[in-house]
Amino acid sequence: MVVKSQIKFIKSLRRKKIRAEQKLFVAEGPKMVSELYRSALVPYKIYTSGSVMEEVASEFLERVTVSELKQMSSLKNPNQVLGVFYMPTPKKVDFTDWVVALDEVRDPGNLGTIIRMCDWFGINHLLCSTHTVDCYNPKVLQATMGAIARINIIYSDLPSQFQNTEVPVYGSFMDAAPVYDEKMPTSGILLMGNEANGISQEIEKHIAKKIGIPQYAAKTSESLNVAMATAILLNEIRRG
Repeated sequence: MVVKSQIKFIKSLRRKKIRAEQKLFVAEGPKMVSELYRSALVPYKIYTSGSVMEEVASEFLERVTVSELKQMSSLKNPNQVLGVFYMPTPKKVDFTDWVVALDEVRDPGNLGTIIRMCDWFGINHLLCSTHTVDCYNPKVLQATMGAIARINIIYSDLPSQFQNTEVPVYGSFMDAAPVYDEKMPTSGILLMGNEANGISQEIEKHIAKKIGIPQYAAKTSESLNVAMATAILLNEIRRG
């Protein structure tokens, strides 16, 4: 039986401040937890109320009741397995290939989908401004579908990062020239902006080239979702 202090501790990890202090985060669901366990991430403890987790070493596995799992979970309908993992130590960014950078992306679903897109298109490094939503937010984690285990995510001051690299920064803007007319290099930084305000003026100073996605239909949509736009631009980048 899980003691109340354990449940209280796991519930506290819903808060960004506590996650940052403890260097731990919570993932839920058999598929997600299994994928993270098989990755290079280090488990702290894995709790299950019924699902068989044969691949998990006994030292990390703990059986719990449905009621206990429900108390730990941030989901309305807990999915049998909850895992607590150590946050990986960020690696140095390799700028020999493309890197994605995010300027204050705030929506958890958008960030989670962008992480999945990075994984799909073979982008290994994701730079996030300090005001971008926390990648270990439970809603972000659910949207990544496990891809977070394969992407090196770094939160830092973006201007400093841009000043310390020689690769060009390509910024996404609604009124920029179509990306389809641009000959994309083999390495660079794709910069995506905030959902409501786009790329900030401070960050814009570091952009070498502005690129956009043309709208072919009547002007009925205000803008593309930032995650959708990232997918389209990464597809063009990989097409070369």
